[in-house]
Amino acid sequence: MKKKMLTVIAVVLAMACSAFAGEKKLTVDEIIDKANLVSYYQGKAGRAQVKMTITDARGGQRNREFTILRWDRPGDDETFCEDQKFYVYFHRPADVNKMVFLVHKYVRKDDDRWLFLPALNLVKRISSADKRTSFVGSHFYYEDVSGRNITDDTHELVETNDQFYVVKSTPKDPGSVEFASFKSWIHRKTFVVIQTSYHDAGGKEFRQYKAESYKSIQDYPTITKSRMTDLRTKEHTVIDYSDVKYDVGVEEDIFTERYLKRPPYKYLR
Repeated sequence: MKKKMLTVIAVVLAMACSAFAGEKKLTVDEIIDKANLVSYYQGKAGRAQVKMTITDARGGQRNREFTILRWDRPGDDETFCEDQKFYVYFHRPADVNKMVFLVHKYVRKDDDRWLFLPALNLVKRISSADKRTSFVGSHFYYEDVSGRNITDDTHELVETNDQFYVVKSTPKDPGSVEFASFKSWIHRKTFVVIQTSYHDAGGKEFRQYKAESYKSIQDYPTITKSRMTDLRTKEHTVIDYSDVKYDVGVEEDIFTERYLKRPPYKYLR
């Protein structure tokens, strides 16, 4: 079933995007650069409405609805990802309404992260040690939302087939993360990451990300539904993206602490 799901998504991607036809042989670092670009840096800026469904082992569900805004610092080389900023504003349910998660993501140093808790009127700094903890009670981590720095890992191309590059990534600082390594299935034509499997020190897979649906938006290959599963507890979180837009012209000054308590509503509706 897993192989069938990967193949179906790959076929859809191949039919929808031919931009990388006549591909040359790439190094593993070039593959990772391109996958990182597609995952987090498409367009000059972006916006999406998001619905998150958190499902426990008994089938009980909790929902979150929020808007993600993204601003990128311009770079000269499309494969070189510069610093960027994320603003995540929560709409529903009532207990998280008006909560804001703000990230300043840096290429050459640890990210800066803030969380505004409206019930307490409190702005909380999130330390770099917390980036591998749950994002608002889901099975996604803070680092999954804004992206892991690709320089934090050593990458090895372990397989190339008709559809995918399969890359094994090993953390340079094993003590800073809960996994020993992870494998990524990267579509060869679009560089969309279709699946990521996290393994423990014994080589057992314990956490899994999957892209479940895709479409081209403004000529950018875009994942519109994804799932993160804890294979130990059999719990999972599904994220559905809607009203995705690129090159939206969002202003950089919105991504500052003063806008944590003063949301930029014109970009959030």
